[in-house]
Amino acid sequence: MVDMANNKSVARKHGWISGWTVLSLVIALLVITPIAAIVWLAVFPTENIWPHLISTTLPRYLANSLLMMALVGLISASVGTLAAWVVVMYRFPGRRIVEWGLLLPLALPAYIGAYALVDFWEYAGPFQTALRGFFGWTSPQDYWFPEVRSLGAAVLVISASLYPYVYFLARAAFREQSGAALEVSRALGCGPWASFLRVGLPLARPAIVAGSAIVMMETLNDFGAVDFFAVQTLTTGIFTVWLEASNSGGAAQIACVILVFVLLLVTLEKIGRRNIRFHETAKQKRALNPTELRGTKAFLALAGCAFPVLVGFVMPISIMANHAISDPAAWSQATLIKATLTTIKVAGIAALVTVTAGLLMVYGARLSASRLPRLLAPLTTIGYAAPGAVLAIGILIPFATLDNAVADFWLAMTGVDPGLLLTGTAGAVILAYSVRFFAIAFGSIDAAFGRVTPNMGLAARSLGHSALSSLWHVHLPITRGSMATASLLIFVDCVKELPATLLLRPFGMDTLATKVYDYASLEDIAGAAPASLLIVSVSLLAVGIMAFNSRKNG
Repeated sequence: MVDMANNKSVARKHGWISGWTVLSLVIALLVITPIAAIVWLAVFPTENIWPHLISTTLPRYLANSLLMMALVGLISASVGTLAAWVVVMYRFPGRRIVEWGLLLPLALPAYIGAYALVDFWEYAGPFQTALRGFFGWTSPQDYWFPEVRSLGAAVLVISASLYPYVYFLARAAFREQSGAALEVSRALGCGPWASFLRVGLPLARPAIVAGSAIVMMETLNDFGAVDFFAVQTLTTGIFTVWLEASNSGGAAQIACVILVFVLLLVTLEKIGRRNIRFHETAKQKRALNPTELRGTKAFLALAGCAFPVLVGFVMPISIMANHAISDPAAWSQATLIKATLTTIKVAGIAALVTVTAGLLMVYGARLSASRLPRLLAPLTTIGYAAPGAVLAIGILIPFATLDNAVADFWLAMTGVDPGLLLTGTAGAVILAYSVRFFAIAFGSIDAAFGRVTPNMGLAARSLGHSALSSLWHVHLPITRGSMATASLLIFVDCVKELPATLLLRPFGMDTLATKVYDYASLEDIAGAAPASLLIVSVSLLAVGIMAFNSRKNG
């Protein structure tokens, strides 16, 4: 606290505090503006269709969204928690492989899993075709098969893609538990299952709640999978009301409903962490001693842990790879190459802009004598929880108004129409990415700055360095590892982002995600395969980072 006070007094003395304060406030307001714009549009719509939505489609959107969130959250929590418990508490052949393999579905966006599942299991797919050929069936009336394009199938696909969030956090929580607590429970007569329910699960509950909240928010954000399965949710409702009914106010009102659920999930997650605390009383925590499994038990443990990986990663990738291999010419198509280059360029710029903005925001807030930047900082992380479709509305409407005002002014002054400078270009997409993933940059950089003692900055100031020079020569070398990790994670998330890209991309612009969506919309899964595999390949980088950090910290 003394160091921070000295830092601020030095800032006042040298007269550069106001500039950094203003810079951090500008960045914070730019990130918060889309959310504020959504609320404004919903409260003051041009055409209020709220009563019509309530009496017609909103109950269906709401019911489907709530049901999907509940089912996906329950399945993901169950699979992720049980898998984490098995790999931490037991030792069996293949354990190390499935321990990291259980993270692989994170690299596969749910919409790609949906396209692969429908392609393989639908009536015209290979599986049902083989069944009909083997048994001699000739029509759907000859046999029963579950409906592939349904809410239940959407739940299974999204759960298979998102359970690693719970698994990752639960595994870390189980690894941090003391072996003494479990030994005591067993000494009191608890078997393996009772020890899990009475000791392991309660201690890991905050992590499981946090992971489940993330899963439910991601379920609410999903568009590609639910759209392909023909499930009408709040997110698909935004697309319908905005694009088909051309009513931005109604879309904003649906977006506000989503924001209410997002804020509720974030609040519940924080309350769960605050109210459920457990403390280690021993000075030296006793390490866990995994139980050795052999024979049938070892096989069942391996099969149980491998099954989610097979469903969530191996099967979809195999289907897409089979399509991609069968048509090698698809890899050299000009449209795929162009979409790949566009994706790299847009995602790379967005990552650079986001990390730079996060760096300036964190540094400016730390230098500022005003509390306002630090009070606004938590609000800048809301964008990560908000679905991409929601942010697209908050970005397009206000910035389109600004664009038109600037264009009209320039036309009146010069007689030349400059066109739309932001909303008619990839700039809107980049801005949406930056707002959506700003929390990653801010959180990583803020944590990295927290490990830098303020005395280093004061020493640089005493040697005649300016604030900018201190940032460049002192803080950047120390925090560049965290910044590089944040940049890569943001880049990967930008590559996978679909709803915001679909709504904001200018005419003629395709990314890998929109290319996959466009092909799938035409029922051309084979055409979508190369772009899908490229997305998964890039996403594996993020999974590798998570695995590496987990192993290093474990």
